[in-house]
Amino acid sequence: MKLSLKRLFGRSMTGGLDLAETPSPPSPRSAARKTALVSLALVLAIIGALAGGYYFAMRPVTLKIAVGPANSDDLKVVQALTQAFTQNKSQVRLRPIQTDGATASAVALAESKADLAIVRGDVDVPKNAQAVATLRKNVVVLWSVPGKGKKKGAKITKIAQLAGHRVGVIGRTQANVNLLKVILQQYGVDPAKVEVIQFPANEAAEAIKAQKADAYLAAGPVNSKITSDAIAASAKDSGTPTFLAIDSADAIAQNHPVYEASEIPAGTYGGSPDRPEDEVKTISFSHHIVARKAVSETTIAAFTRQLFAVRQQLVTEFPLAAKIETPDTDKDAVIPVHPGAAAFVDGEEKTFLDKYSDYIWWSLMALSAMGSLGAWFAGYLKKDERDNNSHLRERLFDMIAAARKSEATEELDQMQAEADEILRDTLRCFDHGAIEESALTAFNIVLDQFHAAVADRKAVLFSLPQNPPRAGTQFRAAGNA
Repeated sequence: MKLSLKRLFGRSMTGGLDLAETPSPPSPRSAARKTALVSLALVLAIIGALAGGYYFAMRPVTLKIAVGPANSDDLKVVQALTQAFTQNKSQVRLRPIQTDGATASAVALAESKADLAIVRGDVDVPKNAQAVATLRKNVVVLWSVPGKGKKKGAKITKIAQLAGHRVGVIGRTQANVNLLKVILQQYGVDPAKVEVIQFPANEAAEAIKAQKADAYLAAGPVNSKITSDAIAASAKDSGTPTFLAIDSADAIAQNHPVYEASEIPAGTYGGSPDRPEDEVKTISFSHHIVARKAVSETTIAAFTRQLFAVRQQLVTEFPLAAKIETPDTDKDAVIPVHPGAAAFVDGEEKTFLDKYSDYIWWSLMALSAMGSLGAWFAGYLKKDERDNNSHLRERLFDMIAAARKSEATEELDQMQAEADEILRDTLRCFDHGAIEESALTAFNIVLDQFHAAVADRKAVLFSLPQNPPRAGTQFRAAGNA
């Protein structure tokens, strides 16, 4: 039976009194409708929270990457990566921070001024650094040049003969000088007995032409243009250069894990005859892309995925990009791998739902429990109001019986006035959510029965001969009970 509130307010419930003349109480809102609206608002709030969380989790993240020096191949590759990530609208973007070299880049990472950095594997790697990728491998090239004129001396063919001679180190970084000392010590040469002369890469040709040194050291990729130009200058100005093999490369790698035994293939640096004429044994080290340990695993996994996705796009312009390799994921690696990079390499990269599904599930469970607890508590607070209304409905039942036995219209009018108050109280309870629509429907049935009983009894009383009115003892007894 569908409740009609207009029936409750449209009926005149007091004898001779038209309720239209009194202010009508506000139309009550269904408790079920309230619950539905609250539930809808809660669902929309959850959806909004999830959508907001997804947006913030998936929005582009910009990582600062320290790289240098200026005009270096490393800087050019990073700039190309930055442009490629932007064009592809990738999740992770890059913002290069130019430094004086790998050592300065490592310092920037250690001081949290950068999120990523390009560092040499043979320098002090910050404790907060973890490997993301191997950018390239560098080989060490040692060669001697025959002197001319007054500077002509004994030909140097072995590293052990460098004592008492000058060695020119190409590049201003101290790391190259330290590398030379490691090699000399392996061959029992006291570094103090070797004069080291450093000069920038762009001054190598002039230094060789001026015979500033008896031997030279360069460190870079096998196909490094800087090394090739320096060797070509040596051949042009001083004759055929002699390449000094590092035959103890395996021993150096054993004692210094940052280095590896490697070879320089014959003819790598061109010329006729080939330079070198035969394969030369040497050592190598890597340039790494490292990340701060605190950077999100998800972010680094996304960066690593993007890095290897665009690598092939850069090969045409930057052949060195083809040398980008995944990091060493072994537990005993010299530079520990970042968990995000390891997840990509091992195929265990987590999606948004994989990472946050547990949080979402438990959040929904918590919200559901809180909603149930809130509904129970709200119902508990309205228990007294609901019990009181139940007693009033029982009182209305008693009034039906009293109305059928009433002997005076005044008594019926009093009962109608009391029914009005019970109705107002019931509507207030409904408006407050203390009772539901089903309870209000039941009350309407009882109220209809009461009105019918009053109407029937008045018809009977009006049909009887007029007698002096007398008090309704039975009604008063029921009302005072």
